[in-house]
Amino acid sequence: MGLPNINIIFKSKANSAIQRGERGVVALIIKDNAKLNKKDITITDIKDIPVELSAENKEQIELAFLGGVKAPKKVIVYVLPVESADYKEAQDYLETVKWDYLALPNVSEEDSIKIVAWIKGLRDNKDIKVKAVLPHTNADNEGIINFDTDEIKVRNNIYTAAQYCSRIAGLLAGMPLTMSATYFALPEVEDVPHLTKEEFDKAIDSGKFILINDGEKVKVGRAVNSLTTTTRDKGEDFKKILIVDKNDMWHDDIKRTVEDNYLGKYANTYDNKILLITAIQAYNDQLALERLLDNSSTDYNKVFVDVYAQKFYLKSIGIDVDEMKQQEIKEANTKDKVFIATNLKWTDAMEDFNINVSI
Repeated sequence: MGLPNINIIFKSKANSAIQRGERGVVALIIKDNAKLNKKDITITDIKDIPVELSAENKEQIELAFLGGVKAPKKVIVYVLPVESADYKEAQDYLETVKWDYLALPNVSEEDSIKIVAWIKGLRDNKDIKVKAVLPHTNADNEGIINFDTDEIKVRNNIYTAAQYCSRIAGLLAGMPLTMSATYFALPEVEDVPHLTKEEFDKAIDSGKFILINDGEKVKVGRAVNSLTTTTRDKGEDFKKILIVDKNDMWHDDIKRTVEDNYLGKYANTYDNKILLITAIQAYNDQLALERLLDNSSTDYNKVFVDVYAQKFYLKSIGIDVDEMKQQEIKEANTKDKVFIATNLKWTDAMEDFNINVSI
């Protein structure tokens, strides 16, 4: 009777979701000819930054650690030689470790396009849900944040978007899953180009992540990614960084917990499928208690056997399903295949206000 304890594991994951969500991991790929013991460095505090790195690269790591509500949990730095023609060596390494947001200081336009293709491939083909912050990159994808603000004034320095992507990656990695980065203030920034309301709206609608000056402080405009083309599978919600972060967290939690505690360990019977469904439902229920999922309706956040997918599979292996009842399809032998579905409804952050005043 060991299977039901997976409920506790899933609940534990959900209980810690907020804490994990605000302590993400940043990956930085930098170019430096410093003589280091190894190319991959995991840094949990700025005091651990290798002294051999150039002043510019040290600053990029420090920018990432400024974070959002909190600093990132850690920054994974991969150091390539300055003369490196591409980032492939670093990309190959980063496919083997866990991280959330990537930045590549001073990345070129040509290399940005290659990184976009790589991130899309990781998300869509390799089931690795990561994001990248890139300068002036219209990727039209939820995995790419198109940072589009130049002339960022910080004390005596003026930064380009390419030089400040590390800061934005750290900010997003340090935001809790209960908050959007929309209007989050960057206290170190003194000024950015001033935009009209029309310019601001146009930038947001075209999938640009920008900084604005509200007359008193510099802050994030709206926390959107580069997605502009919506589909049936990816609606308006997928433009929101917060919603994509929640989706990615759910995906990673379920995938790893199932792999570690379920895959290959139990017979693929209907009863065991129901036990797994019950366990994932416990995870969803806990997320609802944490206010990450919207529990205002009983129609959402349910976990169930995906009858449509199961029926299609049974038909593909030569089983006549036309006369089968729905329960018979649910209980049918699907060999080593498991078809489960859920209909999540995430809570969003308060961003648009309509306040009527009567006098």
